[in-house]
Amino acid sequence: MAQATPTLSLPRRWLAQARDAVASIVIPAPCRLCDALLNHSSRIPICRDCLGGFALVPEKICAVCGLPMPDAAEIAGEGLKCSACRLETYSFERARSYALYEGHVIRAVLMLKFERIDPLAKWFAERLAEIYSQNQEILEADIVVPVPLHRDHEKERGHNQAELLSKPLAKILKLPHQGVLLVRKRPRPAKLVLTLRERWAAVRGAFEIRPGSQVDNRRVLLLDDVMTTGATLDACSKALRDAGAKSVVALTVARAAHDPLPAAAES
Repeated sequence: MAQATPTLSLPRRWLAQARDAVASIVIPAPCRLCDALLNHSSRIPICRDCLGGFALVPEKICAVCGLPMPDAAEIAGEGLKCSACRLETYSFERARSYALYEGHVIRAVLMLKFERIDPLAKWFAERLAEIYSQNQEILEADIVVPVPLHRDHEKERGHNQAELLSKPLAKILKLPHQGVLLVRKRPRPAKLVLTLRERWAAVRGAFEIRPGSQVDNRRVLLLDDVMTTGATLDACSKALRDAGAKSVVALTVARAAHDPLPAAAES
């Protein structure tokens, strides 16, 4: 039988973190996004210029899902709504994101997804905490829940990138974290690139509440790395609402800026 890898004690973990920080100064590594040498003590493998240069979601957005709407005409006393939200497409009440899913943000998210860089996840969680604080009136929640991977997918990858974000965020917000509340019962199709219509079909009914879990009358803050069409967040929100959740709001690191409805892009 293979022996389990020993877990580092807290003092040893601190020493390891300090060693890595010192090493980044003594032996500078290149920024993973622009190749500039990292000359600051940080365990995030991205330089300050790149971290500060992500394309942020603009102020003019859909009041419900957060879709950028730079050219929409505003009506006094009414919040902007995109075509999807005018049709009441989503089961969540609100969604907000930190950055647009483009340029360096894509590469940073892929690093989270495939390399488990916890300090980067914590940095993004801090940015999401700022968005929560700025929008607390509409994002108020009782618990924090990550969007789950299918168990086979998580076993293959070794981690769930949404949970890398949700754990530190819950800690910052001082909210309970429920990492196993939601379950993905059907995996994502093997096809590498899905059309918008296929994205919506792939997640319809794919999530459920873990048997024995309770979510009655709770306000849920749902976390994921990227909002592309909103289909995954919608499917998770529907499962939570069907199980008795009072409300569901969502936060993501990044979001796409295109119309999420298949009819608009595939007709």
